[in-house]
Amino acid sequence: MTRRPLSHRSAAARALAAAALAVVGLLPLAGAPAQAAPPVSATPARGDDDHDFPRHELSPQLSAKLDKAVREAMKQLNLPGLQVGVWLPGKGSYVRAFGVADKKTGERMTDDMKIRIGSVTKTFTATALLELVDGGRVHLDDPVAKYVKGVPNGRNITLRHLLEMRSGLFPYSEDADFVKALLSNPQRAFTPQELLAYGYKHSNTSAPGTKFQYSNSNYVLLGLVVEKMTGKSLRDVVEHRILRPSHLDGTLFPKGAEFPRPHAHGYTNQTLSGKVADSTHWNPSWAWAAGAMISDLHDLKHWAKDLATGTLLSPATQKQRLKVLPTGITGASYGLGIFDVNGWIGHNGSLPGYENLTLYLPEQKATVIALLNTDILYKGGEPSTVVGRAITSVVTPKHVYTLSPAK
Repeated sequence: MTRRPLSHRSAAARALAAAALAVVGLLPLAGAPAQAAPPVSATPARGDDDHDFPRHELSPQLSAKLDKAVREAMKQLNLPGLQVGVWLPGKGSYVRAFGVADKKTGERMTDDMKIRIGSVTKTFTATALLELVDGGRVHLDDPVAKYVKGVPNGRNITLRHLLEMRSGLFPYSEDADFVKALLSNPQRAFTPQELLAYGYKHSNTSAPGTKFQYSNSNYVLLGLVVEKMTGKSLRDVVEHRILRPSHLDGTLFPKGAEFPRPHAHGYTNQTLSGKVADSTHWNPSWAWAAGAMISDLHDLKHWAKDLATGTLLSPATQKQRLKVLPTGITGASYGLGIFDVNGWIGHNGSLPGYENLTLYLPEQKATVIALLNTDILYKGGEPSTVVGRAITSVVTPKHVYTLSPAK
């Protein structure tokens, strides 16, 4: 989920918490519909479970309501482009692309364009770790010091604490020197050890297990644990043990700044000057296990279900994953690399230029995916949250995706 350090007001200082919990109150949608690209709704076959995602369109009445809500949200947020997918078993599907993928050329957004998915990456890193739990290679209550040396208070911080965001480790992405280093050279490649060193300069913020605090440091450490226990790169583990079994052919963990086409350009004001920049080819190594991956609308549709239902995990481990705890943010609880927001299970993601929601509602077996090509805040809040509320207010009014500011 996406939280930026809101105590800092400059664009640079509030930058780069790469998908922690959104701490934004939601505002009523208003204004005339934004001009949109012609909708594209064809969905390619992805596997034998497509019967759970009906291909026929939602009713014209419901589709019209969604069109209006989405366009109003786009106008309110001044979004360049947006992809939306909604799948409601028994009612149909809604797949649309709106606006532009490239503001310079005017290229229209389409529903097959890839984006950088930010902290939805955490769901893959957590799954890789939990597969090791299933294999008996690690245990949730092992101290991280058993696997990685030099972690402040690492003998008392467990893998479970890291997964739950309750380690007390300072988030490296909130360190001022890190922010300056990244924004001075967005093409720079960082190592996991370099990232962690920025956080280790600071004292831990709380005792392990006592307080929820979103920290990318937690997931960089989990990535290192996966690598140590498999003897392989995290990229290879995710590719062979998650992406292939889940048939996510359009998803990848990049080595550097590569970005397969077709992709949407991303726009951010997380720059040293505060001016809007095209961040499409910024190197996401600074987010690594916490936020570096790339995907598309149709892959995330399938991943949302696999993630929420535990397709790749044992029932016992999935049960552990879904034990969510309070976050201090009204309506939101967090488990082992997964959230529950008013019944919606999944994660959100944000990094400079991109945001997304990957959501599954077990009660109705419904799926909502939203992909944005900007992360520019709206009145201090994440634009993906406003889009999520607009969509779910129409399709699941008893389960509205909404996040309120932390107390």
